[in-house]
Amino acid sequence: MQLRWPSLLLLLTAASICVAATGSADPPDRVARLSYVDGSVSFQPAGIEEWVPATHNYPLTTGDHLWTDRGSRAELRTDFGALRLGSETEVSFLNLDDRTTQIRLAQGSLNVGVRDLGEDEAIEVATPNGAITLMRPGEYRVDVNPDGEETTVTVRRGEAEFTAAGSAVPVRSQESMIVSGLDESNYDVLEASPRDSWEDWCDRRDRALERSVSTRYLSPATIGYEDLDAYGQWREEAGYGPVWVPTGVAVGWAPYHYGHWAFVAPWGWTWIDDAPWGFAPFHYGRWAHVGGYWGWVPGTIAARPVYAPALVAWVGGSSWHASLSLGGGGVAWFPLGPREVYVPPYPVSQTYVRQVNVTHVNVTNINITNINTVNTRYVNQGVPGGVTAVSRETFVTSRPVAVSAVAVPPQALAAAPVLARPVNAQPQRESVLARPVVASAVAQPPARVANRPVAAHRTPPPPPAPFSATGGTAASATHPLVRTVGPRAAEGGSPGLRPARAGVRPPQPVARPLSPAAAPGHSEAPATSGRPHARDAEEEVSAPPRSRTAEPSSSARPGAHPTAPDAPPPPPRTRATGREEASPQHEGTAHPDAGRPPKAEAAPHGGGPPPKPAATPAARKEEKKREEKKHEEKKDKEKEKEK
Repeated sequence: MQLRWPSLLLLLTAASICVAATGSADPPDRVARLSYVDGSVSFQPAGIEEWVPATHNYPLTTGDHLWTDRGSRAELRTDFGALRLGSETEVSFLNLDDRTTQIRLAQGSLNVGVRDLGEDEAIEVATPNGAITLMRPGEYRVDVNPDGEETTVTVRRGEAEFTAAGSAVPVRSQESMIVSGLDESNYDVLEASPRDSWEDWCDRRDRALERSVSTRYLSPATIGYEDLDAYGQWREEAGYGPVWVPTGVAVGWAPYHYGHWAFVAPWGWTWIDDAPWGFAPFHYGRWAHVGGYWGWVPGTIAARPVYAPALVAWVGGSSWHASLSLGGGGVAWFPLGPREVYVPPYPVSQTYVRQVNVTHVNVTNINITNINTVNTRYVNQGVPGGVTAVSRETFVTSRPVAVSAVAVPPQALAAAPVLARPVNAQPQRESVLARPVVASAVAQPPARVANRPVAAHRTPPPPPAPFSATGGTAASATHPLVRTVGPRAAEGGSPGLRPARAGVRPPQPVARPLSPAAAPGHSEAPATSGRPHARDAEEEVSAPPRSRTAEPSSSARPGAHPTAPDAPPPPPRTRATGREEASPQHEGTAHPDAGRPPKAEAAPHGGGPPPKPAATPAARKEEKKREEKKHEEKKDKEKEKEK
């Protein structure tokens, strides 16, 4: 099989498509895939008032809401692990970008399994009583009672920190913290209660992935990889390497044919596949038609591949005569093949174009300012059944594609121009809801739950603007459902968290709220959308080949136990290549906050000696390690006495 690199030429012509000069408009690398639905699960997309039945494989992002009705469950998968919702649970994403995952939990039970947590990343659960920061990989559970007056955080593995009204309390492995009250709260720290049936189900979901064959060929940060083993087989194809082939598909099956389109901001038109495995193969990698069947080619392994809404090229235009048979104009597309450049139809930077293509195209040292699609020959454009065409009405109203697709004559396809975006496709309300609007009643949270404010440690970005066919209206400057925990103790007031009994570890004062991108142990950075790391724009983006057959280490697999609490964290990995970078912490460089004079703090509630000065995040982290070490030494001595 001849290797073809048609898009490496990147011809600079007048007909080329330009990309943005800066990275300020870049969308996030990550989304949260709705991977499992059991019972009645409802969805409210950002900027829309209606609730609709949740759509499997839908990519959730900032501003989206989910509600599981009584007796129902749902699972969301993202690049760092899984979020699972129990019965009568309402969650939404206050922020979901490359560095920050901020979840609003208004009511119900949320299980968070964290497989990987980068040094510059933060995961926070905002509840009515306070904010919970997940400090390490592990397994966590958060419960908010129906009236929103009590929150319980349980740490099965890992470590969390509960913050409220200027105070913070650590919650360690095998502990539960119960917090009651909204403004001034009482709390208790107890031994974690035994698992219930719901947690057992969550654990089984993770354990099923420990021996995943697909992680030999993919990074576990590839969202949706978890379903590939059950629905397909991996093969080696000359010229392409590892190829995943779906099994049990219909005769004449083709990619991007069995599903529907939705409009998901900030990316725009997004493919939602019908297949239970239909996420990773449609948002990463490329498709190849080899030996009479379609196979998915994931490309070079990346530490965290960049999500794309649909890796297709668009066909047609207002003058394309084939669209005349589609009733007022049509929309057509085909899957991109290996080594073909994906041209984002949304505003992006040169860095983004490099990173979204790096697993398939060698873009090292190529300054991508224009990408030519006019003079490029695409391999899948001529494959029988490779091009799918539907009417404009089917496309914009999110109707099933397979039942409405029309056959396009081969001669029309040969002459069809290739475009960077669909034409005649202004999104409608149905486009955002990801389904035609139906009049039937849909389960949704009670108004008191949907409008319940929560407390956040990091200041979330403003909520997305309301959707309208003309582009929406201006968003408010702040989030109406969020109050940021303030530095009450630092300003001389009583701490917001008070121990419910003697012997419970005391709270520590928190100097100020964190910005959206600030993570524990790191200096704060301005909140930006998309990719905020300056190093991402400077790093070499070609990924060196990695062994495709080597079994991944147990620590990299979902469900594997994280590193020991006293072990130093690994240096952060580059997003595009998976190579490790040197971290200032590993080089002996002082934290940016080190050396700053501590602020004077007020005495804690109930009198007693004044608290220690507000420690820097780095110092707090070291103090926690020392406490854990003392705790382990104490346990060892007790065991020796028993012997």
